Amino acid sequence: MAELEATDLQTKSLPRLSSFSFSSSFWWKLFSYTILVLGAIVSLLPFVWMLSTSLMSLGEALGGRWIPSELHFSNYVDAWEGAQFSHFLWNSVKITVITLAGELVCSVLAAYAFARMQFPGRNLIFAFLLSTMMIPGMVTMIPNLLIVTWLGRVGPIPWIDNWPALTIPFMGSVFSIFLLRQFFAQIPEELFDAAKIDGAGHLRMLLQLVLPLSTAPLLVIVVLSFIGAWNALAWPLLVTNSNEWLPIAVGLYNFVDDGGSEVQLIMAGSVITILPILVMYFFTQRQFTESIARSGLKG
Repeated sequence: MAELEATDLQTKSLPRLSSFSFSSSFWWKLFSYTILVLGAIVSLLPFVWMLSTSLMSLGEALGGRWIPSELHFSNYVDAWEGAQFSHFLWNSVKITVITLAGELVCSVLAAYAFARMQFPGRNLIFAFLLSTMMIPGMVTMIPNLLIVTWLGRVGPIPWIDNWPALTIPFMGSVFSIFLLRQFFAQIPEELFDAAKIDGAGHLRMLLQLVLPLSTAPLLVIVVLSFIGAWNALAWPLLVTNSNEWLPIAVGLYNFVDDGGSEVQLIMAGSVITILPILVMYFFTQRQFTESIARSGLKG
């Protein structure tokens, strides 16, 4: 009888436990989704304001309105022509392509060496490289300026006000090396053993084995490097003396003068500036998120 009574008590308590579990799970999901929705609104609000202001008149933009009374699509035409965006856009394309190509080559070779080649002081050198990520970029700006100025004097071509100063200092990215090294270290050792049996050297293993398996981190580097090169502003202003190599971000300054800022044209130019970044991210967002999530699992 005692066992039957204990069984009845357990049976009666099960619905209560199940109900409590369902209730807590429901409220936890509701809380999580609420936080996510609020975060999405906060993130999208500046973009919506920028897009709305780009379609306003100057008076409405300065008046703090959120919705334009009339859509002024001519602001985009004025921004494109008034700021010489075609010239700055072409400069940004050249700077970005050169920077991406150099960074991919340097990062892939360095990451493979740290992940798959044995040499004295490998871990110490890698730790030293990681420690440089703690240094703010503004601290190294003046030393880098002195270096590129000296290299332009002793080299065959000038660096200041030319593409070398705008691209070469950014080809050695510590973050890119770290990200690729983590992925290269996750590739099974059996694949490398099989490649060695076939007589493959390091270069062949890198080109035919490692790179085809590392598409996701390579796309992450392309996206991040593209954003950095495309949005560069302080460094181009420091190493250029004319408009010949100024990027598109500098073109937005053409709408700021002593009489005030043409806010609606600045916002229209900003929309034009970020469109290539949005297009690239939409095409690579899946690989981007997967690579960032897996970058620290092993290695």
